[in-house]
Amino acid sequence: MSPLIRLFACFLALLVAMGVGRFALTPQLPHLIAEGQVGLTAAGLVAAANYLGYLVGALDALNARTPRQARLRLSGGLWACVLLTLASVPAEGFWLHALLRFGLGVASAWVLVIVTGLSQRLAADTGRPRLGSLVFAGPALGVILTGLLALELNLRGQGSAALWLAFGVLALVLTLLVQPLLPSPVPSAPPQGPARARPRAFHALLGAYGLVGLGYIIPATFLSQMAAARFHGQWQADLFWPAFGLAAALGVMLVSLRPQSGGGTRRTLVMALWLQALGTLACTLPGLAGLTLGVILCGGPFLAGMQLVMQYARELDPAGHARNVGLLTAAFALGQLAGPLLAAISSHFGGDLQAALYVAGGGLVLAGGLMLGTPAEANSFAKA
Repeated sequence: MSPLIRLFACFLALLVAMGVGRFALTPQLPHLIAEGQVGLTAAGLVAAANYLGYLVGALDALNARTPRQARLRLSGGLWACVLLTLASVPAEGFWLHALLRFGLGVASAWVLVIVTGLSQRLAADTGRPRLGSLVFAGPALGVILTGLLALELNLRGQGSAALWLAFGVLALVLTLLVQPLLPSPVPSAPPQGPARARPRAFHALLGAYGLVGLGYIIPATFLSQMAAARFHGQWQADLFWPAFGLAAALGVMLVSLRPQSGGGTRRTLVMALWLQALGTLACTLPGLAGLTLGVILCGGPFLAGMQLVMQYARELDPAGHARNVGLLTAAFALGQLAGPLLAAISSHFGGDLQAALYVAGGGLVLAGGLMLGTPAEANSFAKA
């Protein structure tokens, strides 16, 4: 089968796992709060359950050492995203939603880790690394589709149950389509010679990626709720989430087209992190301008940053990239878990998310600073 078809299947798999399994909660939060199922503080804890599951799934994916283990996690993760989203239709209340979001977090991490490894290997083997980068636009298209579905159903006066059903049907159709087209996991090549320690720069990248998880997740989780509060439930509030997805898709495309040069990945990553920091802080500004800047500056680097991190990790340690993807995803998940907990504390004591957004923006500034301090050229195995 054509590598292009298999890469497109990877793109759609990430759409299901991330666009639906991970981020369908964002356009639902205004409904869940308006319906009295959760308050703003409890909404942060529901999101935290999702990211706790994501951390568990990322750590478990590190144990997928054989093709069969990888295949089970990939297939199981996709179908869990479908079934748990559909199970959310009749669910009501904090505990049921928290349990379902935990399961969806595990499933989405399984798919992300396995698909990232498969797609990047396939793109490299076929000499099309740019197409491997474009796979990361899959979650962005998922955000756009779920956002537009939410907008349409909100205009028809539908509640959270109708949205969960629409999201679940979307995931079901795409899973049936992509499952037979996905690339098959292959046995890992045995290491040549003694195992090398990870380069020093990788540890800085690991810390920075954890801070990215903390920094981006608050606007990414609560953007729809912040828009609904500022627009008092008017339909224009529903435009911000699909616009966030569109900005993310454009960011991935721009980064994939950039010239490849020595040290260029690290410099572009620093720029992306600091732009995202500005976008996160912009969300604290009142009115339309703040959220619009947040969508552009935080949404644009959202998935492009993930793409750059994975590419930089490959440049630092090409031979260890497969094992490093899971470790990076776990660090990212740990940061994501801290974000909603921080949001819950901020809303509980301050009544809003302002304090959490300031901390998130500061974390992204610090993440960029960590990348500035460790030039890839001095630490990479890429030339060895």
